[in-house]
Amino acid sequence: MLTITTDFGHQGPFVGVMKGVILTRFPAARIIDLTHEIVVHWPAEAGFWLSRAYGYFPAGTVHVAVVDPGVGTSRDIIAVEAGGHFFLAPDNGLLAPLVSRTTGASIVRLTAAQLARIGVSRPSATFHGRDILAPVAAELAAGRCAPEDLGEPVESGSLVPSWVDEPAIEAHSVTGMVITIDHFGNLITNIDAPLLERFRLPIVHAGNHAFPLLRTYGDTRPGEYLALINSFGVLEIARSQQSAAEGLGLSRGAPVGVRSRTDQP
Repeated sequence: MLTITTDFGHQGPFVGVMKGVILTRFPAARIIDLTHEIVVHWPAEAGFWLSRAYGYFPAGTVHVAVVDPGVGTSRDIIAVEAGGHFFLAPDNGLLAPLVSRTTGASIVRLTAAQLARIGVSRPSATFHGRDILAPVAAELAAGRCAPEDLGEPVESGSLVPSWVDEPAIEAHSVTGMVITIDHFGNLITNIDAPLLERFRLPIVHAGNHAFPLLRTYGDTRPGEYLALINSFGVLEIARSQQSAAEGLGLSRGAPVGVRSRTDQP
């Protein structure tokens, strides 16, 4: 099985061509579209979703992520084996969150010489998803090569760091940010649920507003705002039956803080 995550959207043939390359090399491949609606040129969002979604797939799945504003430059492509899964992406911070969240990850930096051995050579300057990542993913999924056959091992400390800092944890607060906005206009943050366990009565702050932490969307009246822990285990700001993003005028990158109500100034 393979998953594909990109910022390509669905205008044009780019996703379909990647699938065609995979199926040409490995006709038995089962390909899942994780998402192609990553905000363009922002690897942080792709890394956020991939690190939280891969565990819902069978062990041995190959995950390909292409959010690649540096395509055709000297930036590297890496293969990571972690948590029983394989990951392929540009080394631009996309996989840094996943590597930091797993133990025992092994990382290989792809080299031209090793790629040539599996028939991957002379890629275009603008579509490495088609010319490098898709064929390599097919070979991995088919079992015809292992990550160590693709290049040189590297340490996690040599990877390009994530474009987004981890939440800041202080004595009486946690501060993160909106990392993505879903189809419903919910503001999804990078604050994981365990970071809130120390607050007896957490209150969430964003955009000069404060929101109670409730269990689910229906626990408040339509049109009212709330915060909750969503199905991926992260803090989210929502508006019952409406768009929180539109109503609050907030977008990706907006700071979000959490304090206990008993610690309010």
